[in-house]
Amino acid sequence: MDKKKIKGKRYYVCVDDVETQIFPWGRLAWLSEPRVTGTDNMTSGVVTLELGKGHNRHNHPGCEEILFVIEGEGDQTVEVGGKIEKQKIKKGDLVYIPSDAFHSTINTGTIPMVIFAIYQFSGPEKFLRNLPECKIEPAKNKS
Repeated sequence: MDKKKIKGKRYYVCVDDVETQIFPWGRLAWLSEPRVTGTDNMTSGVVTLELGKGHNRHNHPGCEEILFVIEGEGDQTVEVGGKIEKQKIKKGDLVYIPSDAFHSTINTGTIPMVIFAIYQFSGPEKFLRNLPECKIEPAKNKS
């Protein structure tokens, strides 16, 4: 029995097991989403922001988000109730983004910024996959 899969869904996932979404600002590899783990709720993935690039102001209606910085540094904004909080973030920092809050993340460092992102619900991966600027790089491991 394959230790990675049970009934077609993965319980153990490596970044090489999943497709990578390529954008002008960077890359996103969804490690847990309905197509990979079968999750009905949480979605998570590794985001890489190129130098000077990032996610401009946006929100996720009805969905909380957590960002954990693995490498690099940048400027983070979180807007709640009309109040904008701006913070420098770096390796080891966690950012909690409340449901509906507008936010942005921009890499201001000298290396690519790598973030682990967790969404309360699935959906962002499908939305991003369908954007016209999204290019798909297939998984390196074909299993």
